[in-house]
Amino acid sequence: MTSVMQTTGYRRQTSVPIPPRPNTTDDYERWYTEATPNNRMLLSLRSGIDSEVAWALDRLCRLCQNEQFMLRAIPGLTDALFEWPEWYTKEGAKQYAADAAFFSLPPQKERKRRHAIESLFILRNAAMHPSNAEELAIHPKTRDLILCALHEINPDSDANSEFLLYVMEILQSIATNIVLPPMGASPKASPIGPLQRIAGYSSNRSLIIASLTALTIMYSNPSNTSHLSAQSPALETSMNVLPLILDKELIDAALNYMYAHLSSAPMTKAFLLHPRMPGTLRLLVSLILADQMEENVSFEIGMPVYTAPTQAPTIKDHELTKEELDHLLTLSEPQRCYEWMKAMFVAKADGELTQVDFWNLYKDAFLPYQDRHTLLVASDVIKNVTTVFPQAQAMVLPGPPQRFIVRGVDRRKDLSADAQFKCKWDRSQCEAEAFASTEALYEHILEKHITPFEGAHMPCLWVTCQQSSVTKAQMRGHVLTHLPDMQPPPKHPAQPETITLPSPGYPHPVPDPTTRPPPPARSTRVTYMRPHVDPPPSSLTALLILRVLFRASFASSDTAPRADDDHFGFPGLVDDPEEDAEEDQNKSSDSDLEGERRGRKAFIGIRYLMEDVRMRHETFQGWVTEMVDAGLTGTT
Repeated sequence: MTSVMQTTGYRRQTSVPIPPRPNTTDDYERWYTEATPNNRMLLSLRSGIDSEVAWALDRLCRLCQNEQFMLRAIPGLTDALFEWPEWYTKEGAKQYAADAAFFSLPPQKERKRRHAIESLFILRNAAMHPSNAEELAIHPKTRDLILCALHEINPDSDANSEFLLYVMEILQSIATNIVLPPMGASPKASPIGPLQRIAGYSSNRSLIIASLTALTIMYSNPSNTSHLSAQSPALETSMNVLPLILDKELIDAALNYMYAHLSSAPMTKAFLLHPRMPGTLRLLVSLILADQMEENVSFEIGMPVYTAPTQAPTIKDHELTKEELDHLLTLSEPQRCYEWMKAMFVAKADGELTQVDFWNLYKDAFLPYQDRHTLLVASDVIKNVTTVFPQAQAMVLPGPPQRFIVRGVDRRKDLSADAQFKCKWDRSQCEAEAFASTEALYEHILEKHITPFEGAHMPCLWVTCQQSSVTKAQMRGHVLTHLPDMQPPPKHPAQPETITLPSPGYPHPVPDPTTRPPPPARSTRVTYMRPHVDPPPSSLTALLILRVLFRASFASSDTAPRADDDHFGFPGLVDDPEEDAEEDQNKSSDSDLEGERRGRKAFIGIRYLMEDVRMRHETFQGWVTEMVDAGLTGTT
C-alpha cells in the first residue's frame, strides 16, 4: 500500500486542524477598532505625521459608512477628529485664503486642508446614527467648531465650500436639541446670522440647501421662533427658487423653510404685506399642479337608450314579382300551389291568417290564367298549408262569430328603404315602383304625368297638394318642391345614423314627430379626472403653506353680523360683554387688516388655478374646496 501511494504521488492526510487566518478585510480589522486609548488609528491621528494621519483618516472614512461605527467605542477618537477642523477654522482657512488667491496651494498645505475636510467627513457620516448624534450634541467642541466655522470662514471661496457643507450637515444632526441664545446676546453666539447670509446670498446650490435645512430644523423648535425676521434673506431665496420645479431637492428645502418661517403667526401677518405674496401663491399652486398625476374616469349615469334608423324602411306584404309569376304559371297543380305558398308565406309560431284570405290570395293570383291549369278548390288549398308548413294548423275559433283561421304562418314581408323616391302622383295612387334617386323620380313625373296632360293649365295631384291651376312650365318647377333634395346637405361627423326613441317599441316613423315624448339623452356618460396616486411631499408642504396663509387672510371674516334671538331674526352682533372685551383686547391693527385684505384678494386671484387642484385624500381636498369657495365670495 505504501509503495502504491508513493508511486502515485498521494500522501496520507493528517487530522491536525489548520488554524484560521486573520480576517484582514477592510472595515473588519478588529485590531484597528479595539476600544483602547492606544488604538492604532487613534495614535496615528495624534502623531502629527502626514502619512500616519492620512492612513488613519482613509481607514476611518471607510469605517464610518458602517451603521455599527460608534464614536464612543474608541475613547478619545472624537477629540482627535476635532483637532484638524479646529486648526483649519482658527488658522488654516485664513492662511490659505491669502496663499490661494493667485496660486495653487503647496502639496504640504493642501494635505493639511484635506486632513481637516476628511475629519469633518467622518464626523458628518457618524452623526447620521442617532447615538453618534447624541454624543456630538453634548460634546463641548461641537458647538464651538460650528459657530467658529460659520462666522469665520468665507463661504464664497470654493476651497471652503466642502468644509462648510460638512459643518452645516453636522449642525442638522444636532439642531433639534439647540436652543438659541436670547435676542440680546452676541451675534457670534448664534448660527442664525451666517446661515441666513449663506442661504440668501450664496451661489453654491449645496450650501443653500444645507443652510435652509439647518434653519428649518432650528426654527421648528418653538423656543427659537423669536429669532425669525420678516426681512429674512432665506425667505427671499425660497421664493426665488420656486419656479425651479425640476430641482426637487432644492424645492423641498425651500418649501420646508417657508413652512417653518410662516408657521409663526407674526411672520404670517408680515408676509401678507410682502409685495411678492400674490406671485408666491400662484407659484405654490403651479407647483402642486405640476406634480399632480391624474387618470381619466368615466361612467354611465343614464337609462338604456333605444334607437331606430334615421330612414325607417317600409315594411309591406310581399307580392309576386313578374319573374315569380311566370315561373309558377309553368307548373301544374298541386305543385304550383306548393311553390306559391313558399313564395308568399313564412312559418311564424304566433302568426295567423283567415282561411278566406288564403283562398282569395290564391284565386286572385291564378284566376286570370285558369285556362292553362284548373284552380284547386278552397278546401284543397287549405289542406296544402300543412303540407308546406308542418307546424301550421287549420282551426275554427269559437264565436260568436266563429273564425276559420290557419295558425302558424304569416305573410312574407318586404323591406324597402326607398319610400322617399316613390311616386305619389294621382293622390298616391301611381303604381310605379320606387325609384333609385330624385332624378329618376323627376324624369318619371315629367314623362308619365305632366307631358301627356292636354291643356295649358293643370292641377297638382301630388298627395294632398292644393294647387289647382298651374301651367305646364310652372308645374315642372313646382313639382320639385315635393321631391327629396337632389343633393342633401352633408351630415355633421358627430351626427349619428340613428334617432333616439322615447321607449322600447315606440312606433317609428310617426306622422307628427313633434308630438312624441322627449327621448332620453343619447350620451349620459360622466367623465372627469381624479388623482390616482398620493401627491409628493413637496406638494403637501406647498398645500400646508397655502392653508397657513389662507387662515391668516380670512382670520377676521368670522366677525360678520350673525342672527340671534335678541335681534328678532335680523342680522346683528350678539351682545356679550365678555366677548366684546376680548375682541377689544385682540383688536387687529390697521396693518393686520390691510394684510388680510391683500391676502383675500390674492386668494380670489388664484381661484381659477385652485379649481384644477385635486387631492386623493379627502381632508386635503376639503382644504382645497374651502379655498376655492372662499375665492368666489371673499369670505369663509
